[in-house]
Amino acid sequence: MPESTVDDVLAELAALEDPKARAVNERHGDDHGVNLAKLRVIAKRLKTQQDLARELWATGDTAAKLLATLICRPKAFELDELDAMLRSARTPKVHDWLVNYVVKKSPHAEDLRRTWFADPDPVVASAGWALTTDRVAKHPEDLDDLLDVIEKDMKDAPDRLQWAMNNCLAQIGIEHESHRARAIGIGERLEVLKDYPTPPNCTSPYAPVWITEIVRRRG
Repeated sequence: MPESTVDDVLAELAALEDPKARAVNERHGDDHGVNLAKLRVIAKRLKTQQDLARELWATGDTAAKLLATLICRPKAFELDELDAMLRSARTPKVHDWLVNYVVKKSPHAEDLRRTWFADPDPVVASAGWALTTDRVAKHPEDLDDLLDVIEKDMKDAPDRLQWAMNNCLAQIGIEHESHRARAIGIGERLEVLKDYPTPPNCTSPYAPVWITEIVRRRG
């Protein structure tokens, strides 16, 4: 069976375009109409194809970029390449999948975390915070400094950066009992996401509630 070309895959993605899916995705800032379960089926069939992944990413099409994150070989990307990819990942889902499915598995993850953490672009900085959150459980030595930054900057941070900082705050409180009271106190003072609409049976992203609930579940 011949390998799929980038044109073949783009045509397949275009055929999956669903106006209802697009409407739902656009409410979350994503500009594509492909059902993600169907996109994952394509990825499973294609398996790992690094060259095709690079070609799909280069198209600039959001669904193609998402697919690229699923079929690429994360360790094959150079640091500068991942940095450029992150800076071009402006829709939330592409940004999230790139960080979680690719960058976190890269040998360059720590260097990129340091580069992005204090970037003046809040979307880029949010990637640095996402990587920092992932690091919190294993490397607790910087927790007081992180809490200082969160306490000072989270309240007025742009939405995506604020969300990433809040995740880090919750992770610190969940994973480190010695910092739990301070993390909860910061959350209570700043009240970030306190009124976030949360579906039944889901945990609120408001850090004091989130921390308390996960700690309770762990017993």
